Amino acid sequence: MTEAVFRETTADPRTQAVPLSHLSLELGHLYMEDFEAGPQRLRQHFAQVRPWVEAARAAAVRTGGRRPRISTCFLIDDYFTRFSSPAELVPLLLAEADRAGLVVDYLARESGCAVIGKVPVAQAVAGRIVESPPPGSHGIRPPAAQTGWLANGERSPVARAPQAMKTAAAWRPPKETAARRHSVFLDVELWSDAPDGHRTWSCPFLAAVWQLARLGLLRNEGEPVFVPHPHTASQFPEDWDELPALIRLNPRADPFAAYRTCSVLPNRFLPVEHAVRVILDQTEVDREALNQVAERSAHEDLAVPDSVADRVSYVFYAGP
Repeated sequence: MTEAVFRETTADPRTQAVPLSHLSLELGHLYMEDFEAGPQRLRQHFAQVRPWVEAARAAAVRTGGRRPRISTCFLIDDYFTRFSSPAELVPLLLAEADRAGLVVDYLARESGCAVIGKVPVAQAVAGRIVESPPPGSHGIRPPAAQTGWLANGERSPVARAPQAMKTAAAWRPPKETAARRHSVFLDVELWSDAPDGHRTWSCPFLAAVWQLARLGLLRNEGEPVFVPHPHTASQFPEDWDELPALIRLNPRADPFAAYRTCSVLPNRFLPVEHAVRVILDQTEVDREALNQVAERSAHEDLAVPDSVADRVSYVFYAGP
C-alpha cells in the first residue's frame, strides 16, 4: 500500500519561460484603410520605415560583443475591420517590405490581442489592472473595471447641484499623478459595451496587450499565450480566422519576444501609444514571468528597466 503524498501546487514551477531576443522591432501596425489604399501606401510606409529601422538596430542593445538578437514583426488590424483576405494582402505586404530591403520575421493579427482560441487574452489583462489612486482621492468614481476608463491622475470633479444652504464645489482642473511642473492628463477608454452585451476593446488597450506579448510577459495558467506558428504552406488562407494569431515567416528568425521593444510607426499613432503607457503603468504583470526575464537579463549582463512601460520605445515618422 502506497501512501498519498501531498504537496502545495505553488511548490511546483508552473510558469513556462519563453525564448527572448534582445529587441522586438515592429515594422508597422497598419489598418485596413492603409491596405485599401493599394501597394503605393505600403511602399511609402516601408520606404519611410527603413532608415529608422537601421538606426534602431544600431542603437538597440549592448550585448558585450555577442551577436544581438533582433526579431521583426508586423501587426495587421483584423479586429476593427475585415478587408480582403490573407491570401491577397500578406503576399502584397511581404513583397513591399522586400522591395525596401526589410524582412518581416513574424506576422500577427490584432484580433489575437483580444482572444486566442479559447483564451480571453484582453479580458485576462483587464483583470490585472490596478489603478493608481491619485493623492487625496476618496474613491468617489467607480473603478476602471466598472467604467472602462483609466486615467493617469485625478479627474476634474463632476459638477453637482448644491444642497440647500451649501455652495457648489468649485471647478478644479485634472491633475497628472506624476506631473513635472505641469500636467499632461490622459483618460483612456479601455472598452465599450453594446446594448446586446458585446464588448469591443479599444485600440490603445489591444496595443498594450500587443506590447506585453512582445515582451514575453503574457501567460495563461502558466503557459505562453502568443506562440509563433511556423508558416510552411505554399500560400495563405482566404479567411482571417484561419490564419494563426502569430506566425513565423522567417524560419531563421530570432525569438519573437524580447527584453525590449521598439515600434516604428506613423505619427498619428502617438496618442494611442501615450495611452498604452498609461495602461502598462497600471497593469500588474505576471510576477513569475517578470522574475524569469530579470534572471535571464542578469545572466546576460543586460540592463532591463524595472518598469514594463520603460521597456517600450518608439520612432514616430511623419506619414499618412
